[in-house]
Amino acid sequence: MKVLLINNCHYRKGGSEAVYFNTAELLKRHGHEVVFFSNKRDMNLPCEQAKYFPELGGNLKQMISFFYNSEAARNLEQLVEAEKPDIAHAHLFWGGLSPSIFKVLKRHNIPLVHTAHDYRLVCPGYTFKDGSGAECERCKRWNYYECALHKCSRNSLLPSIIMATEMYTRQLWRNPLKNIDGFIFVSHFSEQKHIEHHSEYKDARHIVLYNYTRPALPPTIDDKDDYFLFYGRLSFEKGIPTLLKAFDRHPELKLKVVGNGPLADELKSSYKGVDFLGYKTGEELFDLVRKARFVCVPSECFENNPMTIVEGYSLGTPVIGSAIGGIPEIINNGQTGYLFNSGNVNELEETIVKAASMEQNDYRMMCENAYRFYERNFSEDEHYKRLITFYKEVMEAQQYK
Repeated sequence: MKVLLINNCHYRKGGSEAVYFNTAELLKRHGHEVVFFSNKRDMNLPCEQAKYFPELGGNLKQMISFFYNSEAARNLEQLVEAEKPDIAHAHLFWGGLSPSIFKVLKRHNIPLVHTAHDYRLVCPGYTFKDGSGAECERCKRWNYYECALHKCSRNSLLPSIIMATEMYTRQLWRNPLKNIDGFIFVSHFSEQKHIEHHSEYKDARHIVLYNYTRPALPPTIDDKDDYFLFYGRLSFEKGIPTLLKAFDRHPELKLKVVGNGPLADELKSSYKGVDFLGYKTGEELFDLVRKARFVCVPSECFENNPMTIVEGYSLGTPVIGSAIGGIPEIINNGQTGYLFNSGNVNELEETIVKAASMEQNDYRMMCENAYRFYERNFSEDEHYKRLITFYKEVMEAQQYK
């Protein structure tokens, strides 16, 4: 089988890109051929199909492409004619490659599967947060104008108007329910949220498939250091300010922060006792995760199935996470890590202190539990079996249209 993988970025920007690359490696290991389609960026990893990637262009071009990327459509046409894939699997493409991919794939009768890493199918701001940072689900049933009224995108009126307009345009002319042949939700929470906002998703062809990461060697507690680790985007919805406030009360505890984002400069200047390491990837990143005492996932938005948890477990590192979104599905409180109420700095502080003072035997058991959870729920064999079965189901359905 030849699979076309589609994503706005061809480098590891975040968890969605990790899944994009993990899927590619998984398919290759099982004998399938993989081709890629993305945007041209300086940080992109080498790729044989890079000559087909569209240029981002200036602000005006990016604004137009946010709604419909005509260059992406032209280039994808060339790629499809040259490579003739059997199926396409899109990850993040809204606002970049755009729904322009739909007509090309339809014309060539190539079925399209989409992994919903966030809530962009139903929420213009994609995080269910308004401009003030409060939880927001006002856009249910086509009420996307609420995004503009409440400045849900960056707490700014113009971007919020653009996001709301794109959603109306999409629903009227490029409805994903009519153009995507199969949906992958990465948590049961995500599946339910999509159905709550648009009941049509209940009848659409879909599965719930947790993210997976590469197989890891069984970890040993002897690898562990005494620091806690946060890695990801440094932004409000990820809860990093709350995490830093909690650690600021305990200077004796070590926190390492990996990643970049809009809050990076502000946080670095405000919290001098924290080790900000910047962007990391590959073995350097996994070595940090492997040696961490706990990975911290203090999200304040409806996370689906964070790769930070999946990767942490695969390396035998337990997780402290917010009890929000799909996170409680994959953290057994007191067994594979700890849960706390999202945004509650006092509760997070208490949880961190408890985690830091665990007896060695109890901590060893928690590390082992985390790794076993990974083996049961995020293993390569199970993920591949379910993914390829869904591909075949979608392809078979396409033949009878």
